[in-house]
Amino acid sequence: MKELSNRSANFTDSVIRRMTRVANKYGAVNLSQGFPDFDPPKAITDRLARVAGEGPHQYALTWGAKNFRDAVAKKYEHFSGVKIDPETEIVVTCGSTEAMMATMLSITNPGDKVVIFSPFYENYGADTILSGAEPIYVPLVPPEFHFDKEKLEDAFRQGAKALILCNPSNPCGKVFTMEEMQTIAELAKKYDAYVVTDEVYEHIVYAPYKHIYMQSLEGMRERTIVCNSLSKTYSITGWRLGYVIANPQIIDRVKKVHDFLTVGAAAPLMEAAVVGLEFGDGYYDELAAHYAHMKEVFVGGLKKLGLKYTDPQGAYYVLVDVSEFGVKDDVKFCEWMAQFVGVAAVPGSSFFREDVHNLVRFHFAKQDDTLNEAIKRLATLKEKAMNAKNVDWR
Repeated sequence: MKELSNRSANFTDSVIRRMTRVANKYGAVNLSQGFPDFDPPKAITDRLARVAGEGPHQYALTWGAKNFRDAVAKKYEHFSGVKIDPETEIVVTCGSTEAMMATMLSITNPGDKVVIFSPFYENYGADTILSGAEPIYVPLVPPEFHFDKEKLEDAFRQGAKALILCNPSNPCGKVFTMEEMQTIAELAKKYDAYVVTDEVYEHIVYAPYKHIYMQSLEGMRERTIVCNSLSKTYSITGWRLGYVIANPQIIDRVKKVHDFLTVGAAAPLMEAAVVGLEFGDGYYDELAAHYAHMKEVFVGGLKKLGLKYTDPQGAYYVLVDVSEFGVKDDVKFCEWMAQFVGVAAVPGSSFFREDVHNLVRFHFAKQDDTLNEAIKRLATLKEKAMNAKNVDWR
């Protein structure tokens, strides 16, 4: 048989999704893949129940139902201050994953270079490679996860066509400051590059930090491409509703790519989700307070156990340092931890381009009972890890 695609030859499966399978195998508390174990807002699910009887059940307009796009545009303007045209500047996609892939296929050619901050959500590297482009990784240095401006500019000097910015960041929970955002913006303008933003955690930010919309900065309206999703804001990760916001020229191209990738997002789910997009400010205040509480339960528990961690500024992930246990292979350590400690995490090496094997990522988008059970089990981690014999992760 002839050889398969070179661009996918070195891919593994998603380590994040693999760890969910490991969690299921051993009955571990799943703090690996980032989905909540609580229900979406009742107003949304009630609307979905009515839509099940009323419809729509057939294809929506390829780039998204009009009322859904109108609601996205109104919400985006409310929070970002940027007015967009729902007819020419939005494409609705099957989750932010497709939003990012459609964007990369629309703006890059084989051989183009794309800047990615490391650590990074694993799909960014894959999306860049699948689109034929070449990633250039710029480190975010723990524990504050700042970047070196000179190293970032050097990446642009190499001819980078775009930069992918996850803000707030998965996996490290960093919220980029105004100064950092302006630095990125100035370099993008100086080197005529796009900034592709993943803003899926825009409403999960902890005081005193604030989310800043790249598109709202001076001179960035035309060169910013926003990828976002309803998954985390409304606790509907399985609905796979995302969108791209960009200038009409870019959106015209994304529309075509999206059409041939997936045709369109699910019509009944878009119809039901409009209810959520029209929520008032009180919903987002409650959401932020809810996640601040969950963060306190879990991160507070880690502190009491004496585990070392980086304090997240946004999103719902925390990186825990396991170097004290002599971990050399964090993938095998996470598999061991799921089996013998009963808590599943994601090995940090799946997020870092650098040689990092001492961090594991937990997420805390869970009910109190789930988080307390995880902390209870993690209370045995130090003793079990220190006493573990003949393990293959040291």
